[in-house]
Amino acid sequence: MATEGKTETVGVAPAIGLVNPKFPHNVGKAVRAASCFGIKQVWFSGDRVSLTPNKKYRLPREERMRGYKEVELRHNDLFFDEFDKDIVPVAVELRPQAENLMLFEHPEKALYVFGPEDGGLGRVHLQHCHRFVVIPTRHCTNLGAAVYLVLYDRAFNRCMAGIEPVLPISAILHENRGWQEPEDLVYTT
Repeated sequence: MATEGKTETVGVAPAIGLVNPKFPHNVGKAVRAASCFGIKQVWFSGDRVSLTPNKKYRLPREERMRGYKEVELRHNDLFFDEFDKDIVPVAVELRPQAENLMLFEHPEKALYVFGPEDGGLGRVHLQHCHRFVVIPTRHCTNLGAAVYLVLYDRAFNRCMAGIEPVLPISAILHENRGWQEPEDLVYTT
């Protein structure tokens, strides 16, 4: 319920924001990455990718059919406005003063903002971001790969800091792959 003077927000952090993505398969990869790492929402802006089945561009079939239903995909050109004020927008962007991902301390309520495949984030989006992080690679990565790298780094760092436990694979997997964990496997935290 909205209170007087304040509109209700629908953004759930941590989340992913894709600014004007060009290829539907990269949006699909971002949804898959979000599902793999427990992120509840992927937001995207622009009109180059459509969710309308009768249009030319849409998410690839495997991304629409698999078990990624727990990830909410939302289209909104003003997605920053959909989050509470305590959100920390993080631009994943090559910038002179950006923090190296390997040393980055991920905010609890992060909104990771990725630019389009054929360009960087514009001034309007950069002005919304409080933090800037760069993936330390020798060349640019694919948008889908960049989302995976950032979310993996977040999960790894949360485990290393003791925020999240290191769980056995049987507790992590949400699908049956016909594999059984050996009983004598020992996990350390």
